[in-house]
Amino acid sequence: MSKEMKALTEKRATLAKEMQDILTAAKGETRAFTEEENNRLGEIEQEIGAIDNTIETEKRATALLAKQSPVEGGGDGEQGGNANEAEERAFVNYILSQAGGTVLEQRAGEQNITMGNNGAIIPTSIANRIISRVEEMCPIHAGATGFSVKGTLKVPVYGDTSNGHNITVGYQEEFKEITADAGRFTSVDLTGYLTGALTLIGQSVINNSEVNVLDFIVNEMAKRIALFIEKEELVGTSGKATGALSTTNILKAESTTAITADKLIELQAKVPTAYQANACWTMHPNTLTALRKLKDSTGQYLLQTNTGIANGFPYVILGKPVYVSDNMPEIEEGAKAILYGDYSGLGTNMREQIDIQLLTEKYATQHAVGIIAWFEFDSKVIDHQKLAVLEMSTTA
Repeated sequence: MSKEMKALTEKRATLAKEMQDILTAAKGETRAFTEEENNRLGEIEQEIGAIDNTIETEKRATALLAKQSPVEGGGDGEQGGNANEAEERAFVNYILSQAGGTVLEQRAGEQNITMGNNGAIIPTSIANRIISRVEEMCPIHAGATGFSVKGTLKVPVYGDTSNGHNITVGYQEEFKEITADAGRFTSVDLTGYLTGALTLIGQSVINNSEVNVLDFIVNEMAKRIALFIEKEELVGTSGKATGALSTTNILKAESTTAITADKLIELQAKVPTAYQANACWTMHPNTLTALRKLKDSTGQYLLQTNTGIANGFPYVILGKPVYVSDNMPEIEEGAKAILYGDYSGLGTNMREQIDIQLLTEKYATQHAVGIIAWFEFDSKVIDHQKLAVLEMSTTA
């Protein structure tokens, strides 16, 4: 992450804290926001929105640069090409040297790989390639609202108060007081939990000059990380990251073993129209198989095909794409079997530094090298309106 982006991220966290402080002050005094506070809250929201747009644009630009050919972007070939190429060569040389392979020729100006507390730090260009591959494999991660902040990020969430002091609209009369009231701002804390992803790579693969070691490592690490992140962002782990299935927007099924077309219609309606544009279905493959047998009142199958759906999965239900995941619960008593909605209702915090360690001796008897990627990750639902879950019935 560039210094400019880091400064913007820190400014965003400061603004979010200021918003939280205004909320805390109003709650502590059991009062509505003053006019000055309301104006400031509006200014903060606009500033945070502008920062978010800038950060997202920078992420997209970085991802595009990471994917371009090493010969693109100019630079003197005798000086090692562009910065991305130099980083990639240094990283591959580090892997080859640690694994006993033949290193590439080091060019003028190329530096050794940077070492961190947990091992060698993956260069930004390579880390972005891994994360980009994770997003391609894991739609929920690509659709979630992503942050990359150290420390605790407090995401302000607006909602009605539980004591009846909510914003109300009604007809009024002249010369009669109108009561000023307000809803409640709460916050969702996104931190970072240390996470490790282990991949074993055979020595023969590393030593084979015809194999692109960098691409192999990026793809293998992305697979492992994607599987982990998808599970956490869907289901979560107690005491750690919280998944989308933890949304409080729940629809109860009438059966422990069957899902009706009517319930799918009701579940879709649990998400407000304003959030329907990017909504989709997520379920276990076996759940999808069961739904493929459902028909509407005219005898047409509810599950239809549409070859235009992204990621090559051609099914739609009630006009929305269907994604399957082995990490989703299957249909059984009390299970949260179907997730519907806009993934941006889930907030994730993935801190920017990824460290890597090589285990050359531990797996020597397997003629393999262990590669561990360390990163910090957290996820929580930040907008329950955008996500809805169908929960199977439980027996009395």
